[in-house]
Amino acid sequence: MNPRNIPTGYCASRLYPVRRHTTEVQIGKVWIGATHPIAIQSMTTTPTEDVDATVSQARRLAEAGCEIIRITAPTLKAARALADIRKRLSADGFDQPLVADIHFLPKAALESAEHVEKVRINPGNYTDTKRFKVKTYSESDYQEALQKLYEEVSPLIIRCKELGRALRIGTNHGSLSDRIMNRFGDTPEGMVESALEIVRIAESHGYRNLVLSLKASNPKVMIAAYRLAAARMASENMHYPLHLGVTEAGDGEDARVKSFVGMGSLLADGLGDTLRVSLTEDPECEVPVARELANWAQRLWSSNTATTPWTEAGFDPFHPGRRLVERIHLSDAIVLDAANPPMVAVRAPSPLDPKALSQSIASIQMRNKDAPIEWLVVEGTNAATLPALNSLSEVLAGAIHGIILDGIPDGLSWMDCITGEMRSQLSWIVNLPMSGLIEKGPELLAGLPLKGITLSIDWNGCPIDESSVDSILSITDSQPFLITTAAIPSDLTPVGYHRLLVEAFAKKGSHPPLWIRNRDSDENPEESALLLHSILTGTLLCDGFGNIVSIEGDQPLKETLPRIYTLLQGARSRISKTEFVACPSCGRTLFDLQSTTQRIRAKTGHLKGVTIAIMGCIVNGPGEMADADFGYVGGAPGKVNLYVGKTCVKTGIPETDAVDHLIDLIRQHGRWSDPEPAIPEAS
Repeated sequence: MNPRNIPTGYCASRLYPVRRHTTEVQIGKVWIGATHPIAIQSMTTTPTEDVDATVSQARRLAEAGCEIIRITAPTLKAARALADIRKRLSADGFDQPLVADIHFLPKAALESAEHVEKVRINPGNYTDTKRFKVKTYSESDYQEALQKLYEEVSPLIIRCKELGRALRIGTNHGSLSDRIMNRFGDTPEGMVESALEIVRIAESHGYRNLVLSLKASNPKVMIAAYRLAAARMASENMHYPLHLGVTEAGDGEDARVKSFVGMGSLLADGLGDTLRVSLTEDPECEVPVARELANWAQRLWSSNTATTPWTEAGFDPFHPGRRLVERIHLSDAIVLDAANPPMVAVRAPSPLDPKALSQSIASIQMRNKDAPIEWLVVEGTNAATLPALNSLSEVLAGAIHGIILDGIPDGLSWMDCITGEMRSQLSWIVNLPMSGLIEKGPELLAGLPLKGITLSIDWNGCPIDESSVDSILSITDSQPFLITTAAIPSDLTPVGYHRLLVEAFAKKGSHPPLWIRNRDSDENPEESALLLHSILTGTLLCDGFGNIVSIEGDQPLKETLPRIYTLLQGARSRISKTEFVACPSCGRTLFDLQSTTQRIRAKTGHLKGVTIAIMGCIVNGPGEMADADFGYVGGAPGKVNLYVGKTCVKTGIPETDAVDHLIDLIRQHGRWSDPEPAIPEAS
């Protein structure tokens, strides 16, 4: 089957958060799928053979609220240790189901099934080879490999069926087999086909207690893979639950943003039944982050009352590229279009103090050359703010692209607000409400186009219908403009409302750029601003929407700005710093991942556009590094192997010297630059 010959509907509606229908799967006392709550998972990081340490950590996870606990079982010895771990936890009153994490050894999987409630296998390395060799598979070769897969996997499936165990088929982007890679490439299609091959084998034995995962460290790849899996399963009358995760996410805010972007986007479309947030931190830290995400999705699904199917014309949810938009020349040097990355805007503090603001921006720009403020959003509806605009444009000339004037006072014209001299100093975007434009269009647009002024139209939560779009297109009369919204109606989610707004114009043959506004609010006290900003911005960016991104709240500019760039990088839309792919550690890890990641970050965190993978072991590390430029991988106790891409170039380096060797390797490949001297922060 050609995997692209599938229905495009991976979810019930891209406007409304309708939960995907799935079968139920039992994992010990926990049921997932159907109408059951999203289950939270995490994984121990201790050596499995150290039963005392593993039991202690599993208890802490359970006490933190983890509902399903995964433990690595890379060897027969580790698999046998699961028996004692299960007995001791049960004796202490902990009945959370345990999952054995298997990679290369079918015998370890069979042993594990005797002791725990669920087994996880990775199709890419359970039976197939994964040596990244170029080989042409004939159809007979391919079928022969599938028969071998059937023979190797069937005993585990049969035993799981006999014991009532669950099985997770866990495909990872970076560990596809040579056979899959040669037919499908390193793609979401390959990830999905790799999983479905085992699903079909399981079904041939009448076994359906299955869960699927299709993880990647790149949220865009992960989103596409899960969407494709949902659509492919629907086309083959399969309805298995999905385990969500962004693998090797790293630590800190970067990791949380990547996880919220990837999983939040899927949950917003109703996909996902259990999840894990993978952090290079103590495993207990994963649980509250995952819980916040799950609670958000449950509230979203429970409040939904609409089920209207809806698709966008010409949009491919499995291979979303950047959305084409009408090009806008904001100045001779600044162009807003699909070829340029999204621009960054922050809101000016109120009341306006031009001198203090210019000093603050100058300090920020000096310290953040790769992550600058480009647009400043200024409240314009209050006439009291207007006198400061003239001096503001003068002192900020050359420091930023321009100012977004958020509205103009009633009764004033463009010329009253933005003089010719101000337009010569900065570019200007004027944001006006859709309702006001329809009511007073000729008056508000008199004199346009004016050099140095671009119009933005704010839908502000109003109904999006054909007549209002027709009115705006008629009023603007071919004048280029942006679209945005400062509010969301109660019957739609923020993501759904933006999708509807973009599509309403697209159906009329109009493709204005989109300004994504993240506005802090007290309306959602249960969710953090980081989660809400990540889901809104990340989902839209991963779908190819968004040409300006802003965060508008009460936080200082120096705090707001890094978060916007973290959102952009998390969605792989604009790279402004080093990208770290770091595994969350497990019982196979051969060094302290947390401290090592922090050491590497401290020395390489200035390398814009370089991706460095920090992986705990050679069992999973080389495969999971997928698209990393350089890899730092545990090879043996106290020893590190270094990679360029997927090629191991140095082995057995003492851990004490390995970071210096990594830096030398980056230098040799022309990707190193010395960090600039630290600039003291303005008092």
